[in-house]
Amino acid sequence: MTLAIVLAAEPAAGRPTEPPSHPTEPQGRLDGESLTERLAAQWHRAGADDVRVAGDLTELADLVADATGPVLVSGADLVAHTAVLKHLATSPVGPTVALVLTDPPAPGQATVREERGQVVEVGTADPSGVFGGALRVGAADLPALADAARRAGTAGGGPLGAVDRLVADLAARGTLIFAQRVRLLVAHRVGDEAQRAAAEAAVAAVDEDRAELKLSVKERDDFFTTFFVSTWSPYVTKAAARIGIGPTGVTMVSVAFAVAAAVLFGAGGRPALVAGAILLYLGFVLDCVDGQLARYTRHFSAWGGWLDTMADRFKEYVVYAGLGFGATHAGFRYGWALALAAMTLQTVRHMTDTWYGALHDEAARRPKVVSADAGGIGGKLNAASTRVQADTGSVSYWLKRTVVFPIGERWALIAIAAALFGPLVALVAVLVWGTLAFAYTGGLRTLRARWMRVPVLTTVDAGLHRDDGLLARTLPTARRPLLLAVLGALGAAGTLVWALLAVHGGGDLPVWVPVLALVLLLGAAQGSRAPHDGSLDWLVPAALRAAEYLFAIAVGVAGRAPAWLIFGYVLVLTLLHYDLTARLEKRQVAPPLHAATLGWAARSVLLAIGLIAGYASIALATLGAYLLVVFVASVVLAWVVLPARARGGVRSPG
Repeated sequence: MTLAIVLAAEPAAGRPTEPPSHPTEPQGRLDGESLTERLAAQWHRAGADDVRVAGDLTELADLVADATGPVLVSGADLVAHTAVLKHLATSPVGPTVALVLTDPPAPGQATVREERGQVVEVGTADPSGVFGGALRVGAADLPALADAARRAGTAGGGPLGAVDRLVADLAARGTLIFAQRVRLLVAHRVGDEAQRAAAEAAVAAVDEDRAELKLSVKERDDFFTTFFVSTWSPYVTKAAARIGIGPTGVTMVSVAFAVAAAVLFGAGGRPALVAGAILLYLGFVLDCVDGQLARYTRHFSAWGGWLDTMADRFKEYVVYAGLGFGATHAGFRYGWALALAAMTLQTVRHMTDTWYGALHDEAARRPKVVSADAGGIGGKLNAASTRVQADTGSVSYWLKRTVVFPIGERWALIAIAAALFGPLVALVAVLVWGTLAFAYTGGLRTLRARWMRVPVLTTVDAGLHRDDGLLARTLPTARRPLLLAVLGALGAAGTLVWALLAVHGGGDLPVWVPVLALVLLLGAAQGSRAPHDGSLDWLVPAALRAAEYLFAIAVGVAGRAPAWLIFGYVLVLTLLHYDLTARLEKRQVAPPLHAATLGWAARSVLLAIGLIAGYASIALATLGAYLLVVFVASVVLAWVVLPARARGGVRSPG
């Protein structure tokens, strides 16, 4: 249940409000119940289950104390489109979100500074905006809100208005507050009748639905998506909304298109390759439409965000499988090997993207580094990157967004290369551009991370996101987890190279080689409980993913397992790990059956035993099938069974 509270200029006894009969018409004077009633009606239309009016902060604190769900708070001086309030109420970026405007600050209004979408300082001398007089507070932050309201209420007035004192107190407590910017729509805080009239005229001048459709498109996207998808995808979005197709339905159709494209790439032949390229492009359009539809209809859910992340990766890797099969079918011996390399490279890249993003988010909440040389080369690179990102639409801006090889460019390259030259060229092109992009981003991020000096892995459950498992946690603890993880990855890579050479020469891999690699892997596992407080320790999860994947591939190659089986096993591993990263990004708990996945170290030991015993294929097939069953069962538990029990739809046993 969502409660909305309007902090009125005059007491209103905290009574429930009913929407006025004509909520779009002015209701009277500025400082009385007129704007209060107007905002109350808008909060009703924005989706609030219960709307209350509080006469002061003490009364607001009492209302918050009884709340069990998110609470929406606004002052009585806000004139805005209802869509602005709805966007705030339904924002998926985080549990606590504040409205931020670009208006010049008026007396009593709090200035804010935001970075990476977070409000990092309130009452700053270097503001990037002004608090918009409305915020949504998540359930976990309600005690802090109630306490802040009581403290501000008993302290009396001050330089800031009542609702501004609330957000300033929350920020001072370290509450994670995200910023909700207003774009295309209108929102202004008003102080007199002239300002109110001007704000209402500005609201009336904007077509709210048309603006919302434009807002469904990301403000900043990649080059291919911006110019070859978003120019027409909003029409598909509006059509889907009219016929009642939800974001999940669009996602499923997108998956079907990608699978069909993969089948056509595997079949080969120019007509099939061209048709596959077209389906791949249309599938990517729908991949954009599902997010646009969610933003347009404001139908967000944790399930939808998780599904979108998982579906994107599954679609891409199924396409790699189709290309690998097609290249092999066309006579190239190592088609599946290229597909495996592309999948491994992309997954490791995504792991670094996730953890570097977490690093940046954590750095935004910390004091800035100040030094005589502006932070050295890392600080200068950070400043240069900020300047380029701010120069929207420039050549340097688009080059920076394109060189990192985002998903739109990947799918465009695959479609064009496959249609014109075939699966082999498509895979090689993906690997070459992907490797260059990885080297570029990895090098720059390493320099910037050393400048930021943020131990991001100390702020999360490192053991969970390392995917260690029971075995790793029971091994002796060794320091320098990054060095150990890199040594493990190098040992796995060396084993793979040796296995490839042995198989190519018609021989067998010496037993001591996988044993030595396993020793290095278990050494990497010993870093599980060590402090991850180094400036580069955000690379640890990616290094461990590389170590496990490369070792699994080496086991398959040395055991002469079918290439498709090796690919399938690694694909299942990627699903497990993307589940973890998706939950990290959405700030969710571990999957229900995560312990049953054994951990990367134990899985590697089992594969090594299978290889030494001469049953590598059986080990890969059995362990892969087991992990897939656990993954599916965990998904059903997380998104079906447990939510149903929480709603009372399923009775607990006993």
